[in-house]
Amino acid sequence: MKRDVNKRSSTSGAIRIISGQYRGRKLPVLNAQGLRPTTDRLKETVFNWLMPYVTDSHCLDMFAGSGSLGLEALSRYASSCTFLEMDKQAANLIKQNIDTLSIDQRFTQVLHGDALQLCRNLSKRFDMVFIDPPFNQQLIPKSIDTLVECELLAVDAIVYIECERQNSLYQVPESWYLLKQKETNTVSSRVYQLTQLT
Repeated sequence: MKRDVNKRSSTSGAIRIISGQYRGRKLPVLNAQGLRPTTDRLKETVFNWLMPYVTDSHCLDMFAGSGSLGLEALSRYASSCTFLEMDKQAANLIKQNIDTLSIDQRFTQVLHGDALQLCRNLSKRFDMVFIDPPFNQQLIPKSIDTLVECELLAVDAIVYIECERQNSLYQVPESWYLLKQKETNTVSSRVYQLTQLT
């Protein structure tokens, strides 16, 4: 059964699945303050970086928004994805888009609430984490700390961080190795992998 989004919500444009089993599918995006889906061009670059790691991975989309990153990972044969989203209508739309793509709900979980608090109730470890929070809220350092404190990262986990360029001076643990990065005039995108310190 399709889930209805609250009638007060409105959609504005769409996200597009770039590659994989749902390639080319367009899904509606909620018109909500702070919702800023990763552009197709950047998403294609990021998933080219992530290609060796996505298949069979268990993913966490911390500030899911439109769900674009998590849905792209599922399209590229990730095993599962947990979506965390503060905005209830946006969370409902992610659920609707999961239904639209006929993704087995055993492989997805959409949780509504504060991502940093929700993380404290998660009981599994993730192979891949997407951190792409609303801009200018200083959420990157708190997100990194939460992942470490709650022990949510599997061995050799991959962490993707997207933020405004002026706030890209955050610190990561010594065990996080920078694999890839791209800087534009406004956005910083980085991929880290956990390594075993000797």
